[in-house]
Formats: sequence, structure tokens, C-alpha cells
Amino acid sequence: MVLDSPRIPLSRRTLIDEEQFLDQLDLVRLSLPEAFHEAEEIVRQKDEILIQAEQYAQDMIDAAEQRAAQILNESGIIRQAELEAQQIRAQVQHECEAVQQDTIAEIDRTRRQAQQELEEMKRSAIEECEDIQQGADRYADKVLRDMEGQMAEVMRIIRNGRQQLQINQPEMQISRPKESGVSRVGPKGSDRKS
Repeated sequence: MVLDSPRIPLSRRTLIDEEQFLDQLDLVRLSLPEAFHEAEEIVRQKDEILIQAEQYAQDMIDAAEQRAAQILNESGIIRQAELEAQQIRAQVQHECEAVQQDTIAEIDRTRRQAQQELEEMKRSAIEECEDIQQGADRYADKVLRDMEGQMAEVMRIIRNGRQQLQINQPEMQISRPKESGVSRVGPKGSDRKS
């Protein structure tokens, strides 16, 4: 939207359509919940993975115990069974911790990425709003400056008209006849005495 908008000559500013910009902000606002849903899905998957890992661990422990019982029944070597059970338990515990750490790391990465994208969209929106405000201020200033010039021209015409009236007033007073009995022409051209 910004790249396709007209640029203001001799500046780094771009004029954008306010309605189109607000529509884009609405789209951003609507797309944000999707990112949070993805994060929630990862958290839910983490729980499922942990449950599966625990089930796997329990299965391994059960298998180890069965194997130990089998060894005990078959050969009577209790120590061998205990060692195998401990090794399996340690291996399962290690695998569970690795899965948990990987899941937590993925959740943190997704959260940070979503936060960065949100901050970037917010910064971009603020910059575009500032550009719009500055463009509107410049336009208002130009309109007011033009009006000021027009008003100044009107005031100049008014002053000239008043000056002309003041110049003509003494001439009108001089051209009036004296009120000492001199005859003057009436409205219809007839002579009369004042």
C-alpha cells in the first residue's frame, strides 16, 4: 500500500489513502488472534507430547519390570534385572526431559516471534499515522496560507477604496456652492435662490 501510494516531491513522505490504511489495520487486528491460536496449539501439543512421553516411560518401566521378573524367574539374577530397569528408567527420563525442553524452547521462540511481529506492525502503523498527520498539517497550512493571501488582497482593495473615498470627499466639499444666496441649478435644471 505504501509503495503504490504517491510520494510528496522533495521529501521522504508518502500520501496514503486513509480508508485503505484503516482497512489494512483491521486486517492486522483480525490476523493477530490467529498467531495466538497457533501458540495455544503448540502449548496443547506440548501437553500431548508430555502425556505420550509419560505413557511411553510407564510402558518402558512396565516392560522393564516384566523383564526383571522374567529374569528373576528364569535365572534368579536379581541384580541384572535391577540394572536394566535403572538404565531404562534413566533413558526414559532423559528422553522426557529432552522433549520437554524442546517443546518449551519452541513455545518461547513462537511467542518472541509473535511479539516481534506485533511490535513491528505497531511501529509501522504509528509511522504511517504520523505521515498522514504531517501530510494533513501541510495541506491545512497551504489552504490557510492561500486564504491569508486572498484576505490580504481583499484588505488591500478595501484600503484603496477607502483612500479613494477620502481623496474624493474634499473635492466634493469644494465643488458645493456657497450658501450665500448664489443661485444653483435644481434637480430639473431650473435656477433657484437658496
